[in-house]
Amino acid sequence: MLLSAIDFIVFLCLVVQFVVAGYFLYLIYWSFESPAADTGDTSLPEELPRVLIQIPVYNEPLVVERVLAAAASLDWPRDRLTIQLLDDSTDLTSDIAVHAVARLRRGGVDVVHVRRHDRTGFKAGALAEGMALCDAPYVAVFDADFVAPPGWLRGAMAALLAEPRAAFVQTRIEWGNGEKNWLTRAQRLMQDAHFAVEQDVRARRGVPFQFNGTGGIWRRAAVEEAGGWSHDTLSEDLDLVLRTYLAGRHGVFLMEPHVVGELPAKLDDFSAQQSRWSKGFVQVARKLLGPIWRSGWSDEAKAATTVALGQQLVFPVLAVGIVALILSVLGHGYLIGLFRFLLWLWLIAMLAVLFGTTWSAYRRLARGDLLRYLATAASVPALIVYLAAANAGAIVSAGLGRKTEFKRTPKVGA
Repeated sequence: MLLSAIDFIVFLCLVVQFVVAGYFLYLIYWSFESPAADTGDTSLPEELPRVLIQIPVYNEPLVVERVLAAAASLDWPRDRLTIQLLDDSTDLTSDIAVHAVARLRRGGVDVVHVRRHDRTGFKAGALAEGMALCDAPYVAVFDADFVAPPGWLRGAMAALLAEPRAAFVQTRIEWGNGEKNWLTRAQRLMQDAHFAVEQDVRARRGVPFQFNGTGGIWRRAAVEEAGGWSHDTLSEDLDLVLRTYLAGRHGVFLMEPHVVGELPAKLDDFSAQQSRWSKGFVQVARKLLGPIWRSGWSDEAKAATTVALGQQLVFPVLAVGIVALILSVLGHGYLIGLFRFLLWLWLIAMLAVLFGTTWSAYRRLARGDLLRYLATAASVPALIVYLAAANAGAIVSAGLGRKTEFKRTPKVGA
């Protein structure tokens, strides 16, 4: 009886992984079949609207000056651009920021240094408080390590203004330290697949896609319609995206212009970042899957969003599945035929997902030659297994409703 239960667990874990693999195969298929997005008229009006740039920071002294300077260099009329440094820092970041803000203000830049007495709501709380201090109809968000080229705002705003029902525009992210070590190269490969395949396909298919928390612009009216920023999950950006879609809005995704950010260069920092993202996805799933399935969305949008939200469960499922499979082999004294067949099928599916998503993105972004790609791709499965072991417990606790603190990833200004 116990052995049968273990076998059932192995089978169930494999089924969950096949469902997630099916989602990525769906993305790969439509990356070839779906026509390129029609950008239409993306010219800017003569009367440019006011834009608020929000930069939330927390103890990031190495990058705060740079992000302020980049925001101040954006090509937009000075009288229609306000920059908010939303500073919750408890270290010397605030002292550095005071002097950087003063220099920019002397140069005629409308920049405001916003300090809160406590970090209530973390990033979401800071963004909400900043919006209450300025009534600009469009709000761009940059994390502290992100730098946009001067022409970014014009390109992104043109795309957003061209679609009156769009809640936000998200632009692709490049990585300034993508070549630092094997870990950043592997992350960049996965992030390239996320943007060039997942984000692009979901946007073209009309399926809700992610606002990545930075490198994008929100339409204030859409944020207010959806109920504003909420801090009851660790993925406040994804939560807001889905609420705007439920309100009848949509997003715009742009491969260009892009912004440049920083990847975690240490395994511990990478694990902490992934843990936060994974827990946030699970929390959003708990909060919004009910309203999503009761909405008028298409079956494709409901199914794709459900699997996208639930894909983080693949980490604990993989960990449990490996343990259960070992127990099954020990109990039977051999690997039973069904599992042997399913494991071969699993291997084929995972290789198809790995190479189908990452190779197409690698080629599209002209990252390098085939040998360099293969060397980088070979490290990705090891990272997945590591995350399964490191973050499985945290993901399960999030699924059970346990709340945790928002922990920012350290930035060094790469």
